[in-house]
Amino acid sequence: MNEGQAGGATDRVTLSAPGASIDPAFDTFPKLLKRHAAVRGSRPAMREKNYGIWQSSTWAQVAVEVRALACGLASLGLRRGESVAIVGDNRPRLYWTMAAVQALGGIPVPMYQDAVADEMKFVLDHASARFAVVENQEQVDKLLQVWDECPALEKIIYDDERGMRNYAQALLHNMDDVIAAGRRFDGENPGFFDDEVAKGKGSDTAIILYTSGTTGRPKGVVLTHEAIYLTSINAARQEGLNENDECLAYLPMAWVGDHVLSYAQSYAVGFCVSCPESSDTLLIDLRELGPTYFFAPPRIFENILTSVMIRIADASAIKRKMFEYFMAVARRSGSDILDHRPVGLRDRILYALGDLLVYGPLKNTLGLSRVRVGYTAGEAIGPEIFVFYRSLGINLKQLYGSTEACVFITVQPDGEVKSDTVGVPTPGVEIKLAENGEVMFRSPGVFKEYFKNPEATAETKTADGWVHTGDAGLIDEDGHLKIIDRAKDVGRFADGTLFAPKYIENKLKFFSHIKEVVALGDQRDFCAVIVNIDLEAVGNWAERRGIAYSSYQELAALPSVYDLVQKDIEQVNSDLAQDATLVGAQIRRFLVLHKELDADDGELTRTRKVRRNFIAEKYATVIEALYGTADHCQITTELTFEDGRKGTISADLSIRDVQTVSAGAQLAAE
Repeated sequence: MNEGQAGGATDRVTLSAPGASIDPAFDTFPKLLKRHAAVRGSRPAMREKNYGIWQSSTWAQVAVEVRALACGLASLGLRRGESVAIVGDNRPRLYWTMAAVQALGGIPVPMYQDAVADEMKFVLDHASARFAVVENQEQVDKLLQVWDECPALEKIIYDDERGMRNYAQALLHNMDDVIAAGRRFDGENPGFFDDEVAKGKGSDTAIILYTSGTTGRPKGVVLTHEAIYLTSINAARQEGLNENDECLAYLPMAWVGDHVLSYAQSYAVGFCVSCPESSDTLLIDLRELGPTYFFAPPRIFENILTSVMIRIADASAIKRKMFEYFMAVARRSGSDILDHRPVGLRDRILYALGDLLVYGPLKNTLGLSRVRVGYTAGEAIGPEIFVFYRSLGINLKQLYGSTEACVFITVQPDGEVKSDTVGVPTPGVEIKLAENGEVMFRSPGVFKEYFKNPEATAETKTADGWVHTGDAGLIDEDGHLKIIDRAKDVGRFADGTLFAPKYIENKLKFFSHIKEVVALGDQRDFCAVIVNIDLEAVGNWAERRGIAYSSYQELAALPSVYDLVQKDIEQVNSDLAQDATLVGAQIRRFLVLHKELDADDGELTRTRKVRRNFIAEKYATVIEALYGTADHCQITTELTFEDGRKGTISADLSIRDVQTVSAGAQLAAE
């Protein structure tokens, strides 16, 4: 064990390979766009599926559109240094708006498209956005709802004109009209666009991305062109990404993961980015596109795995047996084959047969057959889920990053992939463990500041460039970083036993019946959990057994569903009993919540991270009941409907005890 792991002196790891340098001639994203238009103008830059048909735009065409849009914004009065809010699903024109705003020296501020009006109001006001560019009527309605409370907001430009015919407000502008005005402006001022692009510098602010706000109001993270580009190109070169790669842009544009992988890295190396038709058609679009570069947070991989297990449960007995047999082969040898490690001849033959009959068709159905590089990040992924995908031959790797780092801090190198680590520092990045075990980093991608928040900036970033991540970790003997949990979330039971809630939650979320979990136990006598079932998976399970239900609440309260969840929890307890450090963290009590945890209700962030403090306050009665002796608990909860209206829902929740497993009994059973 090294000193950092032992909790002694600070431990530092520095990657020996230096990072890239930046060419002043191409130090902003609009400059990179102009280079791609000149060097690979005929190659596809973006695709969008519309009305069932994929439409492609080349780099040359994108450059033309961005130029017209930038000139149109200039004709409306956008000035250098001003913020422009961008709201909507992943659409080419919204990505082009980012480049157009940056070309004029403006600052794009993407916002979560599913945010309610009040959440948008905070960002609009805090960023002092004069302009907002939105996708459609839905987003226009939300902005108009709070317009009177956002004095800086003067103009709203919308892309999709459906439903907008009777909107007569003077601040509204159709994007087609803005682009047409831009072409006229460009004709009258032929040198304007190129002069504005040339004024840009790598040290200029490229974007402000607001954090998800797990502990309070979101913070605006200010990132420069130089920081984003250097981080993007370093990671791209490490993975061998090039102009022939393709990725699918489907995650929120306000999330740093989408911005760096779907925008910045595309501009850095010239690969093609595709936008799905809608969230409802995502899996179909993924299968049709077959990306070579794929990024998803754990919840996406969990959802895909859930859909797979539902289909297997519905399959014939012979297909289920074949799937189970070959998946056992894959778990035994798939990851080793992927990493080019020695595997016996028999298993190689069986794996090849399994690839023909199971793995290959399954990957093709999921749209993952062509993936060369796959990442998961945002929060820890369950080891079982991670191993499942790698055993199929998908080169899925974990990366560790943050908005303040332009995503990349550590990545698992090929051939060194472990289910319980997040890899080694990317080129140019240093990491160290503070005295309390907190992970800190320094890199060319370090954020400039928190917008209008010098106190938070000073708390997070030291004078010599080290950044506090807030995560607790350790470094193993191979130099890989292992994240235990959020530093503030790692606790102890009353007897001093380590309590890492996220680790327990991730193990439970591997099971297809469980969608979300909140583990409790800090300063308590034992671990208890609040469970959200997966409506699709459990609903399918109930229908196959002829079990009737009319709502999520009714399904979640069924004793047979409790039996299903209890079986999963008992399996997790059995696994925890094998770990000497976590044997005392086994789950003793649980309940299935009567409603799904929801970002609109404040229980999750927009990136679906649990807001623990909020939940502890909102469900204080439930939590106290879990640590009492009662076998049920009455609760009335406020919830928010899709149209913003408030309501309440009441339930009598059952509480169950769970049998734990002693370490000795587990060893004896083995």
